[in-house]
Amino acid sequence: MDLPKSILLLIFRYYLFIFQNLHRFSISITFDSFQETISSVFQAPIVVASIDTMLSLYFHMCNLSPCTIDLDDKTTMHFWTPKHRRLNKPDLVILHGYGGNSRWQFVYQVGSLSNRFNLYVPDLLFFGKSYTTRLERSDYFQAECAVEGLKKLGVERFSVYGISYGGYVAYRMAEIYPQVVEKVVIVSSGICCTENQKDRHLKRIGRSLLGILVPQSPQDLRLLVNLSVSNQYLINWAPDFMLRQFIKIMYDSHRKQKQELAEYLLYKGANPNMPILSQETLIIWGDQDNFFPLDFGYQLHSHLGPKSRLEIIKNTGHAANVQSPSQLNSLITSFVLAQS
Repeated sequence: MDLPKSILLLIFRYYLFIFQNLHRFSISITFDSFQETISSVFQAPIVVASIDTMLSLYFHMCNLSPCTIDLDDKTTMHFWTPKHRRLNKPDLVILHGYGGNSRWQFVYQVGSLSNRFNLYVPDLLFFGKSYTTRLERSDYFQAECAVEGLKKLGVERFSVYGISYGGYVAYRMAEIYPQVVEKVVIVSSGICCTENQKDRHLKRIGRSLLGILVPQSPQDLRLLVNLSVSNQYLINWAPDFMLRQFIKIMYDSHRKQKQELAEYLLYKGANPNMPILSQETLIIWGDQDNFFPLDFGYQLHSHLGPKSRLEIIKNTGHAANVQSPSQLNSLITSFVLAQS
């Protein structure tokens, strides 16, 4: 990674450190008036918004450019696309999960992956700037819209990597468009889990997944992070008003539609007998995933059979893109670039 990108990524990590430790800082201050000033300044979503802007700058430095595409008069998709598409690089589409938009989820990955691939990073519908007035909420519809947007960008064949919710969409893309999708990478995605497995897992969590996936309170967001990132204790120190900022920017927009997407996936669209993909598929799981346990990964591997491979990343939870991005990038790159 070149120096400017490294510096910007370092600043982002510093921002997150301040974000997570401001509560400790504030309680150590003895002057009440100064504490009130700190709180009032940060009540506005200035910090999270500034980080969001910085992430956009970082994506630009990774040779990516924002692009908004109208699929029709009802549906708009937002992508980050290569500024200069290279014919000697394969095309790779990466699909995010529920934890914010694509910039927040892939900040630790795009620097490396954009060096090896023509990278296409959509915001799925109702995340970021992607939106539809249609009533469809299925992962099928998400897959169809993503592929339609890619076609309008001139991308005819590609490999796809999806994490968590993005893994469901990636699976559907490969199922519906076998002549378009070359290879598939699924990371920490509970595809093929049965109703009994889901019920047992929900009992262990002790909460509805709908409330966790689309958090309304700082407590909800802390639980989501603790389920996603193993050994993540700093989030418990983050002050409530900072977490409310993140919720306001990332979840309050299209909240109802995000809940409907999750509801479809968890209840209406749940199917343990998914079609077996024809593509080579790499399955990646963290050994400490508390959101979708490792057993789900073994089950998906068994379901897909000999054209699939399961890789387990040690000391990593659900959010391998945050905890182990270098290992994740290495696995994705070697798999996609390998000759079939």
